[in-house]
Amino acid sequence: MQVVIGSGAVGTAVALRVAESGDEVRVVTRSGGGPHHPRVTRIKADAADGAALKRIAKGATVIYNCANPQYFEWPTAWPPLADAMLRAAEANDAVLAIIGNLYAYGPVDRPMTEDMPLAARTVKGRVRVKMWQDVLASGVRTLEVRSSDWIGSQYSLLGLALPAMRSGKTAWLPAALDVSHTYTYVGDAARTLVELAPQAKAWGKAWHTPSVAPMTARELLTRAASIAGLGAPRLRSYPKVAMQGAGLFDKIAKEFLEVRYQHVLPFVMDSSRVTTEFGLTATALDDSLRAAVQA
Repeated sequence: MQVVIGSGAVGTAVALRVAESGDEVRVVTRSGGGPHHPRVTRIKADAADGAALKRIAKGATVIYNCANPQYFEWPTAWPPLADAMLRAAEANDAVLAIIGNLYAYGPVDRPMTEDMPLAARTVKGRVRVKMWQDVLASGVRTLEVRSSDWIGSQYSLLGLALPAMRSGKTAWLPAALDVSHTYTYVGDAARTLVELAPQAKAWGKAWHTPSVAPMTARELLTRAASIAGLGAPRLRSYPKVAMQGAGLFDKIAKEFLEVRYQHVLPFVMDSSRVTTEFGLTATALDDSLRAAVQA
């Protein structure tokens, strides 16, 4: 039996992949939601409740951290949630497999690799660094799969732009349109996490999800428009002052300003190590965009 915390895009994909492999899955969320599958049990619970999570995870071989607290809640929501998952993994001798991101590296001037210093300057980046350092220090068998910005229908550049693209309107985006950026398909992140979780040589390390060659936001959305049968998209980038103004009234916009550097400067991830070590490669761009557009 395996346990998945969270039922967002990645958590759902992880749960279905595990279930389709023949194993039983318990999906834990506050709402009791999650994918429908004969081998998936959806459990309504607060995963930050350590005692409850230990009971739910009894007998688990893997606990997947696919949780996604609200941006503005990270400093307060992540510590008890991460600790509860860590204690549940300890109590059940389970592997703790974590979906991560690139915030821990901070601003960089070269492609990001897994051996780079964890030099985060932001509040959210330091939260992620502390989570990773704590689990490494615990002795629990663990790994973290880090991804760049999603190719997906939710929480993504495509998700922001597609409604306007479909209606023939200008899509306004909080990102530079013509700088090089790595984009990661949600399905590849889930596949990488599930395939690496049982492999001892993956434990104790961070791994980058195999991702397609970096491209600009304009290139990504132009290709998505073609796949969706739409005309060339009209794209505009919000100036910084507009984002600052929005941040006065919107919590998410305010938090985004802290990591805006990731979207206005080149932001490139090297994922060659997971290909060399495990033979994993990225889904073709057109296939991942087609799946995202259809979703």
